[in-house]
Amino acid sequence: MALKWGILSCGKISSDFVAALTAYSEDQHKVVACAARSLDSAKQFAEKYGIPKAYDSYEELVKDPEVQVAYIGSVNNQHLPLGKLAMENGKNVVIEKPMGINVRETKELIELARAKKVFLMQGIWSRFFPAYQRIREELGKGTIGDVVQLTSNFGTLLTHKERCKLKELGGGSILDIGIYNIQFVSLVMGGQKPDKIVAAGVLNENGVDDGTSTTLIYPNGVTATIISNGRCKMECEAYAYGTKGFLKLPKTFWCPTTLVTPAGTEEFELPKLKKSVHYGNSEGLAYEAEEVRRCINEGLLESPLMPLDESLLIAEIMESIRKQLGVVYPQDSFVGEIKAALE
Repeated sequence: MALKWGILSCGKISSDFVAALTAYSEDQHKVVACAARSLDSAKQFAEKYGIPKAYDSYEELVKDPEVQVAYIGSVNNQHLPLGKLAMENGKNVVIEKPMGINVRETKELIELARAKKVFLMQGIWSRFFPAYQRIREELGKGTIGDVVQLTSNFGTLLTHKERCKLKELGGGSILDIGIYNIQFVSLVMGGQKPDKIVAAGVLNENGVDDGTSTTLIYPNGVTATIISNGRCKMECEAYAYGTKGFLKLPKTFWCPTTLVTPAGTEEFELPKLKKSVHYGNSEGLAYEAEEVRRCINEGLLESPLMPLDESLLIAEIMESIRKQLGVVYPQDSFVGEIKAALE
C-alpha cells in the first residue's frame, strides 16, 4: 500500500523531495496534497508533479484524511508551528533539518510526537545514503580500530540567501550546513554526548554566524574538529581516523556517492528519477522517504537511523556552539546568559 504524503511549503527542497519520490511507483509513495501560502503557488506545484489537491492553507492540508504523513520543507522558523499543527491533527511528520531553531523547540516537537503517538523524524537525509550504512558496518566490524579523531568541513556560499543570513528566519551556517558536520560526528560516536565543546566563529551584520570552527571532546580521548562556513567553498569532506586506518567521505560528504575504506574505494549509484532536481544529489532524498515508509509500515514511531534522542543531542550541540559565538534567535530564552558570558 502506498504511503500518502502531504507537502507543507512548496519551495525548492520540497520540490526535490517530491521529485525523489518518482524513484518509486505510486504503489509505494504517492503525494496526495500540497499547500503553500498562496493558492497559485500550490496549484503550480501540484500541476508540475501531478498532485490531485492544492491548498492555500496548511490547516486544510493537515485536516485532509487522505494524508498519512506531512513533509515540512519550510524555512527554519516555521518548523515548530507547522510540525505542531500537523501532529495535533494526528499526522506523522518529517521535518527538514534543523527540526527546531533551538533545544526548546526540538524538545517540544519530540514530546508532542510521543504524546500523540505519531511518527516524527528530522530530515537529515545523509543518514539514509548507502555510504552511511557502509560506515556503520565498517565501524561495527572494527575495520579502522578504535576511533581517535574525526574531522568534517562544509563550506559553500550562503551570504546571498535570505533564509541563511537573517536572524528572524533562523539563519546562520550552523543550522544550515554545520548540522551535517555534527550529525556525521554523532553517527560515528554512536550518539554519545561530548564531554566538552569549544567553539569560535564570526557573525554577520544580522548577528548570525557566517563561519564557525568547533572542537568536540569525547570520553576515551576522542576529539572531533568541525568547520562550517557560508563565505567560501571548501573541500566538504569528512574523515573518521582510527588506530588501524580511516574512513573518508569525499565531497559531498552529506550526500555521498563514494566511501573510501582501508580496503579501497566504493561507489554508490543514485536512484533514477522521472523529474529533475535543483540541488546536487537530491535523488538521494528517495532513501529518506523509503525509510519513512518502512518505519510507518512496521509501526515504528521514530527511525532507528535518525532517532529522536539523537536529534535532541544534535540540537544541544548546535545551541552550545551558538551560545559561545553569541548567536541569539528571537525564539531563544538565554539572552541573559549570552550577555553575561560576553561581558
